[in-house]
Amino acid sequence: METIKALSALLIGGTGTISTAVTARLLSKGWKVCILNRGSHNGDVPEGVEVLTADIRDDAAVRSVLGSRTFDVVCDFVAYVPDHVRQDIALFTGRCGQYIYISSASAYHKVARNYVITEGTSMVNPFWQYSRDKIACEAILMEAYAKDGFPVTIVRPSHTYGDRSLPVAVHGNGGYWQVVRRILDDKPIIIHGDGTSLWTVTHASDFAKGFVGLMGNTKTLGEAFHITSDESLPWNEIMREIAEALGKELHAFHVPSDFLAATSNYDFNGSLSGDKAVSVVFDNSKIKRFAPEFVCTTPFYLGARQTLDYVLSHPELQVPDPEFDRYTDRLIEGFGALKRSFID
Repeated sequence: METIKALSALLIGGTGTISTAVTARLLSKGWKVCILNRGSHNGDVPEGVEVLTADIRDDAAVRSVLGSRTFDVVCDFVAYVPDHVRQDIALFTGRCGQYIYISSASAYHKVARNYVITEGTSMVNPFWQYSRDKIACEAILMEAYAKDGFPVTIVRPSHTYGDRSLPVAVHGNGGYWQVVRRILDDKPIIIHGDGTSLWTVTHASDFAKGFVGLMGNTKTLGEAFHITSDESLPWNEIMREIAEALGKELHAFHVPSDFLAATSNYDFNGSLSGDKAVSVVFDNSKIKRFAPEFVCTTPFYLGARQTLDYVLSHPELQVPDPEFDRYTDRLIEGFGALKRSFID
């Protein structure tokens, strides 16, 4: 009896929040999965995944480990600037039936002219270089598709979280843990603005449903898709859910985003003004047409508990950030005094 050849995917990076969930779903769907990275974070790569070790930015090394291999789909999770995608175009032309570029929903027009975002929303972000680089990468790839038929599909995630990541807006270079630690210690945490701007957080397992639904689908070539939950929450509610999951009361201290950006060495201008401080609601009708399995089934109040349960049982993820802790204390003291001076 004849057997059907499994579809093959090469994931570049392959161990991040999004790519880990994508790998798990691909394996459950019978795909042959290969990841290519430098080998520094492969401890949790599931059984059945082939691992190729090379730095994707070392063209000679990548060509050496790939040899003459081809793949049905190549997904690059670590391409951030135009030179990265130019290298990918040169490397994977003729090697794959589809190349999926992971862009960012932060590339949509900031400040949004319409809070409902579709794939047709203009791509402008004067606040964040990261987003402008993603916009430039998209333009190069779409030009390669138009001129030479390079088989690109563009995916724009927004704030996607999973077992190892928790969505908080105002944090330091160490990530979310110090914010969680402050909540556990009954200390105030910073929320930008008045906390009422809407934000969309998507569990990685839900994101993977949409992403894998696009893989191998030739109707998606030359198209762009954002993949997000339909659940939009104010930041006050997002942080309250985190505190409630920890069995704690939320002590929120609200600070204008502009003030945070102007008085900090952290890139709050990009991450807040260029992204999280802007209310957005995503219209997901396009991804649902192309990937009917895309149904989000993890609301944030459950997802936050799943993540925190995992993080609290894995001490290695509880990375202290004393610098951000001190910054938070100084900011609350200084800004609080400033507010009181106006009242007095």
